[in-house]
Amino acid sequence: MCNIIVSVAGLLLAVAAQADATAIELHAQGVQIYVCEQASDAPAWRLKGPEAILRDATGSEAGRHFFGPSWQANDGSTVVGEPMTSSRSPADGSIPWLVLRAKSHANSGILSSVDYVVRLHTEGGVAPVDGCDRSHVGEEKRIGYTATYVYFSH
Repeated sequence: MCNIIVSVAGLLLAVAAQADATAIELHAQGVQIYVCEQASDAPAWRLKGPEAILRDATGSEAGRHFFGPSWQANDGSTVVGEPMTSSRSPADGSIPWLVLRAKSHANSGILSSVDYVVRLHTEGGVAPVDGCDRSHVGEEKRIGYTATYVYFSH
């Protein structure tokens, strides 16, 4: 499945290179927040959302990533994505790689015309495997992660 994501990402890069499109790459460092919730049969960890700082190639802070999933650049432009496909990360214990389609935008700026967001090179961020039982319902766990996000616009 990872090959699918790499193929989709490669296809998007090829489209960006040939069709007056642009690609922006930012690196995220932060947490994936999980909440212990009562599921139909037993309590289980559910993803609440991410909290991460986005940095450009120079290491300068370029924005943030948060619930939605949403990405907001320092210029105020925001894109909200909806997942299209995912595949297991090649790095054990890491959240999946994703391709997301932009479903909404806010404000003018570098993210205002993004069509797709691809999450690659993930490390960490997977849900805890234990610690969620009836006595812990409502508790949150913040699990560190890093990823590369590539934003494609035409």
